[in-house]
Amino acid sequence: MKHYLTVSDIESLPDWVDEAITLKKDPYQFENLGKRKTICLLFFNNSLRTRLSTQKAAMNLGMEVMIMNFGNEGWALEYGDGTVMDQGTSEHIKEAAQVVSQYSDIVAIRAFAGLMDKEKDEAEEVINGFAKFATIPVVNMESSVGHPLQALADAITLKENETKKKPKVVLSWAPHPKALPHAVANSFIQMMKLQEADFVITHPKGYELNSELTQGCQIEYDQDKALEDADFVYVKNWSSYSDYGKVLSKDTNWTITKEKLGKAKFMHCLPVRRNMIVEDAVLDGEQSLVVEQAENRVFSAQIVLKKILENK
Repeated sequence: MKHYLTVSDIESLPDWVDEAITLKKDPYQFENLGKRKTICLLFFNNSLRTRLSTQKAAMNLGMEVMIMNFGNEGWALEYGDGTVMDQGTSEHIKEAAQVVSQYSDIVAIRAFAGLMDKEKDEAEEVINGFAKFATIPVVNMESSVGHPLQALADAITLKENETKKKPKVVLSWAPHPKALPHAVANSFIQMMKLQEADFVITHPKGYELNSELTQGCQIEYDQDKALEDADFVYVKNWSSYSDYGKVLSKDTNWTITKEKLGKAKFMHCLPVRRNMIVEDAVLDGEQSLVVEQAENRVFSAQIVLKKILENK
C-alpha cells in the first residue's frame, strides 16, 4: 500500500478490523517496525483525537514523530500550475512536498473543506498535491471529502459491539449551529458499503449527500421510521451538498434523545455539541460508544501505519 487516502485503499476491511482488534491486546508487539523511521504530521486545521491518536499509533510502532501546524507555523502554500506567486502564497506544493519527503518516511495530513467552492474542495488540492509530489507515503487524517481513519475506527467499534450477523446501522443527520463538512459521513458510507448490514441514511430534505456515494443506499426522510429497530445509530451533522456549504435547517426535532435511540448503541466521531446533536442522557449513558470509538482511532491509525511500513 503506497498511500492511505480513502476507504478504498483498504485491501480487506474484515481482515484489517480483525488485525486491529488483535493488535489492541498487545499494542507494542511491532514496536521495532518503525525504529529509526519518522512520521511528519501536518495540520491545516484543528485536531484533538486525530493528532493524539496518530501520534500514539506511531509511537506504538517505534516511530519518531514531528508535528507542524500550518496557519501559525508554516508558509502559505500555492497549489496551481503556472501561477505567478505575487499574492499571499509563499511556497509551492511542489517544493514543500519534496522537502517534507527528505525529512520523514511518512507524511500524514489534515486539511478540511472550505465549503465555499465545491469543485475546489472535491479536487482535494492539499492531500492530492502531497500525494502527487511527495516521494513518501501519504496518510489522510481528514481531507475535504473524506475521513478514512475515522471510518476504519468505526468499523472496529461496530465489530466489537455487534450482537448479530447483519445489524441495522443508521446514519442520522442532526442539527448544528455551523456549516460542517461532509467528510465523516462520506467515509462512513463508503465503509458501510463494505459491511454486511442493514444500512439506512436519514436526514431532512435538502441534506442529500453526493449521489455517487449514496447510490444503492436506503435513504429515509422520516427519522423516527429510520430508527425503528436500529442496533447502531451513528449521528453526524453535515451542511447541504446541493446548496453547497449552506445550513438549511437547525431543526432540533432531529436531536437524538434517549427515547429516539431506543435499545441501539450511539456513535459519534467527536467533538459533539451536547443537547444540540445529542442529549446528555444518551452521551452519559451505557449505550454510548463515543469514547470507545476514540480509543479505536489509535488502532485504526496503527494498522494503516503498520501496513505502510511493511511495504516500505
